[in-house]
Amino acid sequence: MSAGEQAFGEKKPRPPAAHWWEKQAAGSVVGHRARPSVASAGVRVRGVLDASGCSMLAPLQTGAARFSSYLLSRARKVLGSHLFSPCGVPEFCSISTRKLAAHGFGASMAAMVPFPPQRYHYFLVLDFEATCDKPQIHPQEIIEFPILKLNGRTMEIESTFHMYVQPVVHPQLTPFCTELTGIIQAMVDGQPSLQQVLERVDEWMAKEGLLDPNVKSIFVTCGDWDLKVMLPGQCQYLGLPVADYFKQWINLKKAYSFAMGCWPKNGLLDMNKGLSLQHIGRPHSGIDDCKNIANIMKTLAYQGFIFKQTSKPF
Repeated sequence: MSAGEQAFGEKKPRPPAAHWWEKQAAGSVVGHRARPSVASAGVRVRGVLDASGCSMLAPLQTGAARFSSYLLSRARKVLGSHLFSPCGVPEFCSISTRKLAAHGFGASMAAMVPFPPQRYHYFLVLDFEATCDKPQIHPQEIIEFPILKLNGRTMEIESTFHMYVQPVVHPQLTPFCTELTGIIQAMVDGQPSLQQVLERVDEWMAKEGLLDPNVKSIFVTCGDWDLKVMLPGQCQYLGLPVADYFKQWINLKKAYSFAMGCWPKNGLLDMNKGLSLQHIGRPHSGIDDCKNIANIMKTLAYQGFIFKQTSKPF
């Protein structure tokens, strides 16, 4: 996530009046969970919030149909009275989160629970870093272009595309940009232009079989800024076409909010915290942010979440 994305901002999805998956129309573009069947597991679950304000029981509710009775009974024993505590009590929230994490739930829950098939064969996780300063410079230019190819069946990373890009309008990186992203001048000097990098992306997509019409893939970003603002804006400035595969994507923030019932105001940091995941690498490093996105997606998938396109057609 770059400074440009932070400035772009996003609207939170309107909170649903009832279970949102019950109102979801067929063919809609937002993600959903398989409808939970908590009653079938013999457990009456009430909401418990963790320290980040998200429902700690969302993973249990979503996976209830898939959890074995053994795992559900384990979670019930771990939480004890906290499982049935009133929602919104901070002491219960943090205790519940710590207890589940300490007993092999939370981040490691994914290793114990099978997940339903996704709608895409591959997810292409992308996170740009761009030239920036305070006050913001215009136009911003992409300086890091990473993509992780995530298998939709295993949620494992199968291939990586990663290149740095030479900025041309503001070729000299500002101290603010280097401090934020960790990208120094030597890392972009002499690198290919955006046009050349886009050509190599297309070659990589073809090599990986992603241009096959029988292969369903979609980009995933932490916000709408990357593919709604940054790439089309710079391509328009340079007179470059935008490939169709960049025109639909999944905003992980929206997917997470549907899955967990709260908006991740601080992006990856809040999502990792809400799922009891350790942050990978350096914040605002494009490739490290991609790894965090992939890890969050894997965890949500193992909890039963089905990812769907969130962007609106161009």
